[in-house]
Amino acid sequence: MEALDRDVAIIGAGPAGVTLANLLAQYGVSTTLIDREAEILEEPRAVGIDDEALRTLQGFGMAEEVLGNAVRNAPIRYYDSRKRVLAHVAPSGRPYGWPRRNLFFQPNLEAVLRKSLGRFGTVELRTACEAVGLVQDADGVTVTARQDGETVTIRARYVIGADGGRSFVRDAMNIELEGDTAPMKWLVVDVKDDTWDAPYSAVYTSPRRPSMTIPLPFGYRRFEFKVLDGEDPDQMAEPETVAELMKQFYPDGEVPEPVRRRIYWHHSRTAARFQKGRVFLVGDAAHLQPPFFGQGMNSGMRDVTNLAWKLGMVLSGSASPRLLETYDSERREAAREMVQFATGVGRLYHPANRGTEWFRNLFFRGVQRVPGGRDYILQMKYKPVPRYEDGFVLRDGAGRSSLVGRAFPQPMVEKLDGTRLRLDDVLGTRITLVGVVEGVAEALSPRTAALLAAHNGSVVQSHVPSAYRRNGQFDPSTRDTAAEIPVVDVYDLEGGLRDLYLEHPESEVYIVRPDRYVAAVSSIADLNSTVESLLELLGDPGAGSVGDGTAVHEGARDVRSG
Repeated sequence: MEALDRDVAIIGAGPAGVTLANLLAQYGVSTTLIDREAEILEEPRAVGIDDEALRTLQGFGMAEEVLGNAVRNAPIRYYDSRKRVLAHVAPSGRPYGWPRRNLFFQPNLEAVLRKSLGRFGTVELRTACEAVGLVQDADGVTVTARQDGETVTIRARYVIGADGGRSFVRDAMNIELEGDTAPMKWLVVDVKDDTWDAPYSAVYTSPRRPSMTIPLPFGYRRFEFKVLDGEDPDQMAEPETVAELMKQFYPDGEVPEPVRRRIYWHHSRTAARFQKGRVFLVGDAAHLQPPFFGQGMNSGMRDVTNLAWKLGMVLSGSASPRLLETYDSERREAAREMVQFATGVGRLYHPANRGTEWFRNLFFRGVQRVPGGRDYILQMKYKPVPRYEDGFVLRDGAGRSSLVGRAFPQPMVEKLDGTRLRLDDVLGTRITLVGVVEGVAEALSPRTAALLAAHNGSVVQSHVPSAYRRNGQFDPSTRDTAAEIPVVDVYDLEGGLRDLYLEHPESEVYIVRPDRYVAAVSSIADLNSTVESLLELLGDPGAGSVGDGTAVHEGARDVRSG
């Protein structure tokens, strides 16, 4: 029997699990990642990656490589049952620094993310390795797995279940899934060597049989068809039926060869809790949603982005383990809202009858005639944006328009040496004070600066480009580098931070978390009290415990098999 000792064990090496392992490597966390499959499944499953997920991949240098094999800024058209365009969605804005809607090939994505792990000496990936036992106690978690007929035991301080909708980890922790499984079923067909040149996704809404099609990289295309009441799902997946359904899209040529034909139930379910003691759930193990808005994988990416920095700070001694309790309070409700939104989108695809469709069409066309309505549709502003109300945030006095609890934008900036880059590449993996007015580092008292340094914090100070500097404004090249905390001076290259200040003049300093969410905002005058109040939420580094040790023992159960 082989025995391993790790900081973190991740069960499930899909996109969420591998992304988490890459993120943890930024903090030097020793991680073992296991997956029961021997190889990456060579078929597309998730097909859309958004700007938030790409921003996460940017954190470990893989966004450009993934995007290089994707259809960028892919538009989507919605049709009514008479094949008339109901809406054309073509987002062009980049509030987070990346294209908002991109189509990718999942086997390629997973290969890129696994290749990335090879750069780090702290991460081990084991395939064809299946978890069969999970027991936790007050000090850690023991995972028992089977690999090549042998038993592998992993002792970890924390375990993450990234093992999909039929999660072993969720069952082992006896965590229920709340919500519903829709009675409707959909047939998913993927074809290769596609010949249909339509550079956009298309959704054909209909009171009878709604369908959709999505062009994928490398010559693949996806089709989805609703299985009607009374139809035999097995019969629907037969080659003859599939060919008949697809003939309408290839009236003048041969239908491409299907590489996958599967029937799917649509789930709208969320785990009752995302954490139990030292065990956490992410991705499909934590929430399941219909694919109508393409946010299943992206929601999982948000989970691991939220969790990684908290684990990293706790394990590196920069925060108390109580910080980990904010993962559930922040992510569970946000994930539930996205599940509900995706479920609602699905209802628009399948109006009950012609009358319902007529009213829906009238509403959509009317919205696009209202000032700002067309942009609301075109730029995907209807997409739910997470806002963390509880957790590692200070919302005292923050109005609804405040960015507290929301993702910080990512404009382009320029370093003093002339290097131009996205803001996140300056922020790094620390809690950062981003100054949109001058004098942030100078406003910190010695006590506050020392507290911030103890938690590995830093300051990023923005400046107008040197060509626009006015008489009396600070020249960043003259800064004394012997500061108590790291200070990075950047030029606000395209005015993104300037415009943020003009919109929110009361917010002179943004305290940005490593996951790029705003933990607090402050004026220069209140900066010391704000920073100290926020850092109190991190607790005493290295002190405390995760939850109640007694409850951990009571919640654990041995599910070893074999």
